[in-house]
Amino acid sequence: MSAPDLPATVGLPRWQRTGWLLGAIALWVLAGAGTRALLLPDEGRYAGVAYAMLQGDWLVPRLQGLPFFHKPPLMYWIDAAALHLVGVDEIAARIAPLLGALVMAAAMAWDVRRRAGARSAAPDRGGARQAALVLGALATMPFFYFGAQYANHDMLVAGLVTAAVVAGARAAEPAAALRWAVLAWVAAALAVLAKGLIGVVLPALVLTPWLAWHRRWRAIARLLHPLGLVAFAVVAAPWFVAVQARYPGFFDYFFLEQHVRRFAQGGFNNAQPWWFYVAALPLLTLPWSFALLASRRLWLRVRGGAATAGSGASDDGVAFYAWWVCAVLLFFSLPQSKLVGYVLPALGPFAALLVSRATAVQRARTWRWGLALGALVCVALTVTLARVSLPSHRDVARALGARLQAGDRVVLVDGPFFDVPFYARLVEPPVLLADWNAPGFAAHDDWRKELRDAARFEPALGARVLWPLERSAELPCAVARVFWLARPDWQPPAAAGSATRVLQGRSAVLWQSAGRSGAGCP
Repeated sequence: MSAPDLPATVGLPRWQRTGWLLGAIALWVLAGAGTRALLLPDEGRYAGVAYAMLQGDWLVPRLQGLPFFHKPPLMYWIDAAALHLVGVDEIAARIAPLLGALVMAAAMAWDVRRRAGARSAAPDRGGARQAALVLGALATMPFFYFGAQYANHDMLVAGLVTAAVVAGARAAEPAAALRWAVLAWVAAALAVLAKGLIGVVLPALVLTPWLAWHRRWRAIARLLHPLGLVAFAVVAAPWFVAVQARYPGFFDYFFLEQHVRRFAQGGFNNAQPWWFYVAALPLLTLPWSFALLASRRLWLRVRGGAATAGSGASDDGVAFYAWWVCAVLLFFSLPQSKLVGYVLPALGPFAALLVSRATAVQRARTWRWGLALGALVCVALTVTLARVSLPSHRDVARALGARLQAGDRVVLVDGPFFDVPFYARLVEPPVLLADWNAPGFAAHDDWRKELRDAARFEPALGARVLWPLERSAELPCAVARVFWLARPDWQPPAAAGSATRVLQGRSAVLWQSAGRSGAGCP
């Protein structure tokens, strides 16, 4: 991969240069991270789980007070630590994806610099130029930019998977130090703690077939060194073992239901056709993906690299990155359920391929146009999202938090008000009022099923938190006041006593009624 001239950072020592660029990316992402409220349902859900850890239980992720085992805890630990250190706000709740994005960027910059520098007349300068371009391309791709400031697990696991693949590829080279294999396994273990089994499945899916295709059996053996496996177990296993000891049904729910059955079966949300990611990835990486329109030369380089992989050929890295992208896309195209964030582990190598093409075609300084247009798209989308009236309960939740006193009860009525505990600073789980016994609800992968699943692990707490609609008249009993948060078209039942509308928000209404005792109370 050739590269054009770049700014003066190329002249700095390589680690200092990379540090400056990563710092600039962090500031670039943070500038947009606080411009909007938490998006629902995902950001509200995961920020609420991180906020709940501040109440003292750092072992068990909790959603509305109930054990929530859809995902492991690494993202929650990171975000909870940020909330504790800097305060409860949107930027702190989005620190984990930012860290994942920086890990992805650093790993790709290191790998690209190493591969490009090895075939440059001036190794450090040639590799540094190409690495800086990849960092710039990632930072100005909407997929990376918004993934780095979207509070869910996808970017964190993508960054750690990228680090695992890069370290594993280095460990597979002849005479590589054992530390690279150990580092690959540690990164995979952290990826497992970030999102589950894909943290180890994806690196294995990228590395093992690639090495087997080129008959590099000794490289596979080096990657399976016992010290690496021990490092993986030491990092990944303790949390799973501790939770299983506390909740005996955890392994079946987490590994079989949330992984195997979710991957193999239908019935989950977001069913999409098989070609969904083939279309989504180029769209989410505009304008850089325009380089694919002139991709004949890149395809010839991929073929040449695949044919000569392992021999030191100049295009081996291009072929490896192409296989990496294909492996991730193929894996996530198999199940019916598809979300765009699933393929973030393909973004790093895809960016490297696009930069390879953009710098090979020198017409009109393609890379300069990519940086400028990409930054403009990211800024335009940030401004648009900040101005659009997206669903949020921030307004009513803050009004609720300002009024709450000891002895009050909070009732969330028939909706996924996941962001309310975060914005209202609740210290006790709210009551969740809904038709929990509605026929067929368990077949739908929605907020009701999430909470019913969570109640399996602590049934007594579930009975105190999940209230059926027919018991709504009992909610004012033995409390000072009741605050009802519901959709705008809902009103408290007459049997619950007179209620006052406190605030009509954008997406919900807050009501207040007095508590009572005696008649009608159990």
